[in-house]
Amino acid sequence: MAKEDGSARHSIIQEITEKIRISIAVITFVILTLFAVILKYVYLPSSPYLDFIPDISVAVIVAIAVVLALVGLFYSTRISLQMVRIIRDYGNRLEKILSITRDLREEIYGDILLEKIMDSAIAITNSDAGSILLMDEGGLTFKIVRGGKATELIGTTVEKGKGFTGWVAQSGEPLRVADASKDSRFNSGVDAFTGYETRSVLCVPLKITSGVIGVIELLNKKGGYPYRERDEEIITYLAEQAAISIIKTRFYEDQKNYEIHLTDMLLEAIDYHIPEKRGHSRRVARYSNIMAKCLNMTEEEKKRLYFASLLHDVGFLKINSDNAFKKEEYMRHPAVGYEMIKPINFYTDIAPFILYHHERFDGHGYPGQLKGEDIPLEARIIHIAEAFDAMVSTTSYRVPVSFTEAVEELKRKSGSQFDQELVELFVTNIEPQHIKP
Repeated sequence: MAKEDGSARHSIIQEITEKIRISIAVITFVILTLFAVILKYVYLPSSPYLDFIPDISVAVIVAIAVVLALVGLFYSTRISLQMVRIIRDYGNRLEKILSITRDLREEIYGDILLEKIMDSAIAITNSDAGSILLMDEGGLTFKIVRGGKATELIGTTVEKGKGFTGWVAQSGEPLRVADASKDSRFNSGVDAFTGYETRSVLCVPLKITSGVIGVIELLNKKGGYPYRERDEEIITYLAEQAAISIIKTRFYEDQKNYEIHLTDMLLEAIDYHIPEKRGHSRRVARYSNIMAKCLNMTEEEKKRLYFASLLHDVGFLKINSDNAFKKEEYMRHPAVGYEMIKPINFYTDIAPFILYHHERFDGHGYPGQLKGEDIPLEARIIHIAEAFDAMVSTTSYRVPVSFTEAVEELKRKSGSQFDQELVELFVTNIEPQHIKP
């Protein structure tokens, strides 16, 4: 990151330095010319060293001096404005790229991340089209494409080493081409397939410490201009940040998949271990979600409540199934489940909801005898959802009651066993069709 940023600064400094040199050269030329004229006609009129200056009138001398001064002023002003424009352009692009990289770091979904990278790269370079290809076992696969017949390229593969993208993936170096048709690395087959005419190209690798994981390719800078070194530097910097973000989202998605698979395995184990609770956890999650929506919970809060609802009875896995419904053993399962779940990183934040889902609003629950709003909101929600399912489910260890009777029982115990406001919310929004096996 620091290397690429330093490289970009070095390029800008070089360009500004060159402009300053030109400006100094113009001013020096004007000053020396005026100095020579003044020496010739004021101080050393007979000097043989200044004979190359022709004899002219004072009026012409003054005119020459004025013209030279104006020319010098014009070129100095023009070069100064160019330097200001270069600095402003660089500052704007740097500010934009920093904003983009902050946005990329916060994105956790891989498909959305790639969309953002592509759109940002095209906007920064003012390109007509572009694509992102990622490495897999078969080579480079088109993941995101903009311009031309974009959708036809998605999912197709380019061999490593073939074409501009393959060359960049193999070499790990960026590539700028002003005229693609004159470059031996140009793969005309892609243009033939899409009907798109590739003229100028900027292609940079997506690299991490272990190697290249993909390529960003940009095509046809608008206005017919070739890509400049500054374009390459800014996109190379973007690519470095993008590669880090891609790896981060892959890790997040792998963790998410692992979380889902582990949860499914635990639910299957609970259903198998205690047949009387088959499907109970999923139904509790469904009823809990009704209250979550009414409370306008955020997506993250809904997610935590959902997984806590699914795993609220996980403690039964460490209790002998023959004794599961004996009072002493039954009362152990929240604490046992808490101890099972807490050490797992992506379950840590839901562990308290599992621990306290049998607390009563009046403080006579277990295991902590918490009271009122000292009980986590999610635990209070699960407590209502679980009690409702235990009453109406035909697979429950209890004798089922009707929908109306279950609702009345919740109302009767609101304020004592259950949170009164949550009960009111639940009974107002629950309907018979919500009850499913």
